[in-house]
Formats: sequence, structure tokens, C-alpha cells
Amino acid sequence: MTDWHRHDVNGIEVLERPGAGAALVLLHGIGSRAASFTSLLSELAPETRVIAWNAPGYGASRPLSEPWPEANDYAAALLGVFDALGLVEVTLVGHSLGTLTGAAFAARHRDRVARLVLASPALGHGVPRGAALSQAAQARIDDLERMGPVAFAKARAPRLVHAPQANPELVAQVTDGMSAVTMPGYGQAARMLASGRLLDDIERLAVATDVVVGAEDVVTPPDGAFRAYGAVPPRHRGRYILVPGAGHALYQQAPAAFAAMLEDQTETA
Repeated sequence: MTDWHRHDVNGIEVLERPGAGAALVLLHGIGSRAASFTSLLSELAPETRVIAWNAPGYGASRPLSEPWPEANDYAAALLGVFDALGLVEVTLVGHSLGTLTGAAFAARHRDRVARLVLASPALGHGVPRGAALSQAAQARIDDLERMGPVAFAKARAPRLVHAPQANPELVAQVTDGMSAVTMPGYGQAARMLASGRLLDDIERLAVATDVVVGAEDVVTPPDGAFRAYGAVPPRHRGRYILVPGAGHALYQQAPAAFAAMLEDQTETA
């Protein structure tokens, strides 16, 4: 079953596959969107309820009001989705930038999350809000404004895929998703990344937490993911999973392995 039900929840566009029991909630990265999880659906048990949001400023989701939001601001928007949908004890999965939102949310709302999965974690750049942006974050904004979203995506997307020349269909899929980014949402997300301090929120976690990363990820490499794993309080530390043959677009390049990991965590949560 791969059909999404699309609806608006407090100004946030949500894709949902109805199902029974506790939900699986998916948070995409900075150059992606909710629909990027579509290929994952067919690998998950058909009865699993799956919810993927378009983060504020992505797709039809309303941008945040703060020009330079922080992870807590995205977590507050996510709480509105949880409240509207009556979500409790979910498996919360953040990918890349989504890990910053996921960890911020789980650290503040531990009663709503049974298990947290940090996939290809973006550690953040630790820049105080209002200071000069990190070079990497500023380059993202400048490149998008200068090149436009289509050329921007064509230039950046191949780096997210391991062995891009051998995986042209996957590169095209990632490029298609990235070409949909727009301002101000992307600029807000880049600023959130600049001010992000993932390790700080991880240290405050009181929910079972796993970290998973592609062995060939050059965007958020395994050494950074292992730092994130080491920051999880020992009593809540789950598994550190290295997925062979996968790059940063982890759940798109290795959907079967990613789904197997999620199903296993759902069963043991």
C-alpha cells in the first residue's frame, strides 16, 4: 500500500497512510519533502500508520513567523500536528535536518515519543541566532537565490547518493525533491541548521534512541553520527546502525534495510 492521504493540520501539510496502532512519524531533511518517503511505504508493513510532514515553508506548509527559527520553533510546529492528530507514543524518525527537530521535540515531549530514530544526523553549526551565518549555511541560501531551485538541485543532489553514476534513477528522484524547495522556507531551515546544537538536545533525551547512517555518507559522515550516538544517555542508548552501500539519501537508497530497522524498532519499543 503506497497511497498517501494529504491534508492540512494547523497550517502544516501532512501526508498520511492510515493504519492501526502507534504511528511512525517521518521528518525530512533540508533539501527534501514529505513525498520523498513514498518508496519506503511499500517496504513497511501495510497496517503501519505512517505520517510524514512537509516542514514549515516546504510544500503547502506555512513558513514560520521567525526569520531565523531554531529547532525549538520547528518542534513547536510539530507539537501542533501531534495534538491535532492525537499522536502519542510514536516512533519519531528524523533524517538529516529533521534530526534537529526530532531531538528537540523528544527532549521536551518525552511522553509523546516511544522511540527516536536519528538518521544521517545533522549536528548543526552552533551559531548564535542573529550572528553571522556559518559559511555552509550562507552558501546554501546564496546558491539557491543565484541559481534557482532546478539548477540548485541538479548541482547538489548527486552528492546525496552513493555512486551516483550507477544510480541515475535515484539521483533523478532526489533532484526532483530538492528542486521543489523555495524561499523563505529553505532560508529558514538553513538558519536553523546554522544555529543547531544536536548534541545538546541528545544529552537531554529520556527516550530510547537509535542512530543510523549510510556507510558512504559524505554529507553527514559516520564519524559525526557516532558522536551523536555517544551523546545519548547510556540508559536510553539503542543501536548504532551503519548501512553499507548507502549515502546521505539513506531511506531512498536503501529503503528495504531502512524499513527493516524501523519495523524492528517498532516491535521492540
